[in-house]
Amino acid sequence: MGSQEHNLAVLGQIVKHIPGKLIEKLKVKHKIQTRAFSETSHVVAMIFAQLSHALSLNDICDCLRFHKGYLSQIRDCVPPSRNGLAHANATRDAALAEELFWAVLADIKEKYPGFISNGRRYPGLPWRFKRAIHVVDSTTIQLIAKCMNWAKHCQQKAAAKMHLDLDLKSFLPNFAIVNRAKDSDPKMAWVLCEPIRSGEIVVFDKAYVDFAHLHHLHQKGIIWVTRAKDNMCFEVMGQQLSEEEIQQARHMYESGIFMGRQPIVLSDCRIRLTKENSCAKYPDELRMIEACVLQDDKPCLMQFITNQFEWSAYSICELYLARWGIEVFFKEIKQTLQLADFLGTSENAIKWQIWTALLTYLLLRLNAWLGEWKRSFRRFFTLVKGVLWSQKRLSTLIALVGKEEQETSPPIRLAAIQMQFDFGNI
Repeated sequence: MGSQEHNLAVLGQIVKHIPGKLIEKLKVKHKIQTRAFSETSHVVAMIFAQLSHALSLNDICDCLRFHKGYLSQIRDCVPPSRNGLAHANATRDAALAEELFWAVLADIKEKYPGFISNGRRYPGLPWRFKRAIHVVDSTTIQLIAKCMNWAKHCQQKAAAKMHLDLDLKSFLPNFAIVNRAKDSDPKMAWVLCEPIRSGEIVVFDKAYVDFAHLHHLHQKGIIWVTRAKDNMCFEVMGQQLSEEEIQQARHMYESGIFMGRQPIVLSDCRIRLTKENSCAKYPDELRMIEACVLQDDKPCLMQFITNQFEWSAYSICELYLARWGIEVFFKEIKQTLQLADFLGTSENAIKWQIWTALLTYLLLRLNAWLGEWKRSFRRFFTLVKGVLWSQKRLSTLIALVGKEEQETSPPIRLAAIQMQFDFGNI
């Protein structure tokens, strides 16, 4: 073979970053019994479902059967039958897929430290922050209520929910929980934030505001930033801005004068909660910043609360606005990977599909970094989807895309010429 060829199809080149005997070790740990359709074949089939956007079990099984020669080169995998794949998704413990994701992530961190530190960084994150920055949020994955009773959260709706702790510096999950939509966000926040260490930063949406939890984080030495709820009752203990600074900010706000995208800080004060229940949960002082920020190029008034009193008000505002990174992450995985059409109805089958989607995302991000891909994740996904069974090296295909773009000249724009008619002799 030439240097541009590979002994594995592109699908195999992506899967090879899963450590060799890891899946079999997890199979033994979770006491999963297999026959002809091995657990490795199962995982590869589910990754293929994500990369090909398969809409049904038949889509997966038919395509893998047509390419069983290429498939067999990927760790001796075999194509499943429709019933075999459905049974595997329903009965093989989805905890294996969850543990597989975290094990692969840990292995990548060890082998490719540059991928974690320099692989990708959310562009909205201020560069001056050297500490780890966690963003905690959740996304709802809509399901069909009629056939998924386990996921019902109201009379006619069913959904699963992914609760996530996203590291903005690596743009990869630190912790994730896939569960029913019934579980409240503040309840899940206790579990998501448990691994966060002292001195690190965590940013929440106001849906996660639970003063008992916020005080718990404060006592652990964790810096938190969130938005104040509209019904929060408090008293002002002191103002950190001078009267002149407040008047100047009010003038800029009323006149609509913005310095680039920098927020206009209208107030920066120390407060104490006044409701008996809230005060008992968080007896210490808080810092509240009222600022006008630009959202979709429109001014929006927001109130931020934090336990950090030393940093500038602008830094606190920028930290919260960087929370939008997790929405970008959710958008990437929901719009590119297969999280709209599900291949099963049981809770176990849904979890298999969600965890293999996260695993596929991780493997794609790693391959894009290794190939020095400079364009969007969505476009890389589209490239891989189109060449899954090609035996060209993925790095060669990536380089080819860049070369073709450089050689393609911009289209020539022809000026519109008004047609003229002479009707004088008619």
